[in-house]
Amino acid sequence: MHPRLTTDRDGLPHLLEAVQQHATGVLAQVSEREVVPAVALPEPEPLPAQGAGLQTALDEFAARWEPVLSASAGPRYLGFVTGGATPAALAGDWLTSTWDQNVMSSLDGAGQHLERETVGWLRTLFGLSGQQHGTFVSGATMSNTVGLAIAREWLGEQRGVSPAEHGAGALGTVRVLSGAAHSSIAKGLSMLGLGRRALVRVPTLPGREAVDPAALEQALAEADGPCVVVVNAGTVNTVDFDDLSAIVALRERYPFWLHVDAAFGAFAALSPEHAHLVDGLDQADSICVDLHKWLNVPYDSAVQFTRRPDLQTRVFQNAAAYLGPLGDTPDMAHLTPENSRRLRALAAWFTLRAYGQDGHREITERCVACARALGDAVDSTPGLRLLAPVRLNVVCFTLADNPTAERITALADQLAAEAFLTPTVLDGVPALRAAFSNWQTTEDDTRRVAAALRAAVHKV
Repeated sequence: MHPRLTTDRDGLPHLLEAVQQHATGVLAQVSEREVVPAVALPEPEPLPAQGAGLQTALDEFAARWEPVLSASAGPRYLGFVTGGATPAALAGDWLTSTWDQNVMSSLDGAGQHLERETVGWLRTLFGLSGQQHGTFVSGATMSNTVGLAIAREWLGEQRGVSPAEHGAGALGTVRVLSGAAHSSIAKGLSMLGLGRRALVRVPTLPGREAVDPAALEQALAEADGPCVVVVNAGTVNTVDFDDLSAIVALRERYPFWLHVDAAFGAFAALSPEHAHLVDGLDQADSICVDLHKWLNVPYDSAVQFTRRPDLQTRVFQNAAAYLGPLGDTPDMAHLTPENSRRLRALAAWFTLRAYGQDGHREITERCVACARALGDAVDSTPGLRLLAPVRLNVVCFTLADNPTAERITALADQLAAEAFLTPTVLDGVPALRAAFSNWQTTEDDTRRVAAALRAAVHKV
């Protein structure tokens, strides 16, 4: 064994204690450090010929790279839709690496059983029935792509072909209807050979990102056969929800696969005030939920659900002598593009076991309350203008006068040390959006962001 490996193995208890103390120090100050540090990135260095050991690597990482990392785990990182890592999720992630399980085969199947238990807990969390079969994937993009891949096979079933066997070209023309599809939908269609142009935009309700049900019905009537409908349970800009119940009812008259992108909107199910927004979710044919958003587990973690696991295995089955058979409960290797991966469910298992349904409900409701408070602050700040009502956990706003992309970027830069918000465009208007999904964010953080906004708006 290499002498550095031997030294680190023999000194592992002390080294892990050093890493623990270092990580504890990072987390203790993450809420007070600059959210996006204004420092230059280090120049890349060549691969060292001689290793220096874990302690030296830790010291160098702390000196060269930590100063430029954002406080994305902290309470005022409001860009994209980014959660943090609850204490339990952090512990689960550490133990995931400790046990280093590959969960794809029933030949060594304990990890698969843990994942299935966790999927069952997630079904309960989101109010789904046992008809929804779930599997862990890396994120919302992969969850959406897996759902679309199953939808592609369903289209083939309707047309008497199998795209998994004969290729996507056997389907002929494919129409994927959606009001305000997330960009990952077009990306997934590209990867699946259906093409970005298969996505057909259906008109939305006036002043909304929610699809107009009447326009969707008209598009279905004009589709000339089975198609795919992608609906939103929470859009990125304004957290708008399509009317799931009304869309489900359309299946009585039109044949279509219903895919719901509920990447973070599924968490509305935890709040009694907002649970009605996901009425009908269980009737979807496939569902995307991203867990490293509002569940607050570390990247990368998401789950996909479907009512048609038989079609899922038709797409993703992997024939190899060393893998288990399909059977009634197929191995994970037959369910997603990956043939091997880590025990991705363990961090989710830990946070669900540690804080339960009530703990994650409190996180959800606190984030919603913080978003409402910031929305009120924006609405009362001269020079700023809300672009949409605060429906759940995102505040979308712009400058009241001359909201150019350059001025919006300047405003975001002014805020960067205190809060990170991401730019967007809504109905052609450049804007900023603040997404609340971190378990640590409180009313005090919201007040700090509001104060920073009031101070910055007059400088751009």
